[in-house]
Amino acid sequence: MQVIQTLNGIFWGWLVAGILLGTGVFFTIRLKFPQIRYFTKLFGNLRESMKSEGGVSGFGALCAAVGGQVGTGSLVGVATALASGGPGAIFWMWMTALLGMPISFSEAVLGQLFREKNSDGTYRGGPAYYMEKGLHSKLLSVLFSISVMIGIGFFYAMIQSNSISVALTGVVDIKPLIAGLVLLVLVCLVVFGGIKRLSEVSSLVVPFMALAYLVIAVIIVVMNIKMLPGVITLIFKSAFSFRAAAGGVAGYTIKEAFRYGVARGLFSNDAGNGTAPSMHASAVVKHPVNQGLAAMLGTFITTIIICSCTAFCILITGALDSGETGIALTQVAFHNALGGAGKWIVFLAMSLFGFTTLLADIYYGEVNLMSLVSEKPGAVTVYRIICCVFIIIGAVAPVPIVWDLVDLVSAFMVFFNVIALIGLARYVVYVLKDFVGQKDKGKAQPVWDVENDITAMDLTRLSDEQ
Repeated sequence: MQVIQTLNGIFWGWLVAGILLGTGVFFTIRLKFPQIRYFTKLFGNLRESMKSEGGVSGFGALCAAVGGQVGTGSLVGVATALASGGPGAIFWMWMTALLGMPISFSEAVLGQLFREKNSDGTYRGGPAYYMEKGLHSKLLSVLFSISVMIGIGFFYAMIQSNSISVALTGVVDIKPLIAGLVLLVLVCLVVFGGIKRLSEVSSLVVPFMALAYLVIAVIIVVMNIKMLPGVITLIFKSAFSFRAAAGGVAGYTIKEAFRYGVARGLFSNDAGNGTAPSMHASAVVKHPVNQGLAAMLGTFITTIIICSCTAFCILITGALDSGETGIALTQVAFHNALGGAGKWIVFLAMSLFGFTTLLADIYYGEVNLMSLVSEKPGAVTVYRIICCVFIIIGAVAPVPIVWDLVDLVSAFMVFFNVIALIGLARYVVYVLKDFVGQKDKGKAQPVWDVENDITAMDLTRLSDEQ
């Protein structure tokens, strides 16, 4: 494990974080600040996405994607960032989200453009598909697919299983293995039903769980509202502190704040690592930009709203001084604020969040497996079985080991995906201009001609204009 930790120190010290934030700046400028220009349209677009065009709705795909983002990252990722990087890590999580929004937009648009139709009428897509179809790089596609299959389907799934079992053992005297077995049964009931069942379950669970958790977190913040200005000030000061300042059980500097803030920010919203576009590619919408806007909203909700609420609760209640990390730290915060009921609330939230995230993780692995072997039911079934084995392993594995594996594979996913995103940026610009052009001509709901082969279009003039 020392080798993995050394590599993570190199990758996440500055390299991956710098590449990720740099890519966010690139798309922010190239797309002319879409996270600001179209922010007010994100919620109107959400209402539009609830209308089914047949197959998986845009709203269903968004809920499934958010279910895969909002879960462990919003409860465990934030706690881990605070425990390892201090209060300043939250600032860098925010920055990762703000610069990640145009990345998420681009990933979703490309996912829509270069997807394939399944035999059951649904769609599949994502980075592996736009790498091969748009960038014409089979090698990059294969490398990314393998990274996702192992990293997301196995290691990320272990994180969800581990967090749920830890949360349960924090309130009930039960062996982690039992929690893992119960989770395994529930997961099997959904994953063997395909993407439509996953989107349907997520559409029911995600809005409810996100709203309920937010309401309780806001109540805790309001109960301690006088402390909020001081907490926000601490976050900003700690983000740029070059001198180790005491906090929790260790000293934190800008290096730790930056490293863990960006790494956990990525884990909370998936912007740049190429997982969410697989879910957005399944949506049937009138125009790719519709799903791009939905993807930006998902990044905003998961990190800027939900992660912030978790961070405020931990810092306001003084839980950071407990020495705990992961989901246990979040449980301490809610326990300090609400008494014994607090740990149960976190457990219930973690169970629902982690469950939908786990479902999404396995689906992401399946989509990338199919990019290698096409629609072979036998291969998908074997992959699902292996994922189930890792669910059990994750339930009993030590937390630090699991997080080290997640960080390592996330780095490679970012490397591969960013190459494709930069290389295909002109297509995103073209699609966005098409959407805006239709709007300017008075069309209330722009429509994309799905029969057009965008790779055959002459984008030279467009690139020159940009």
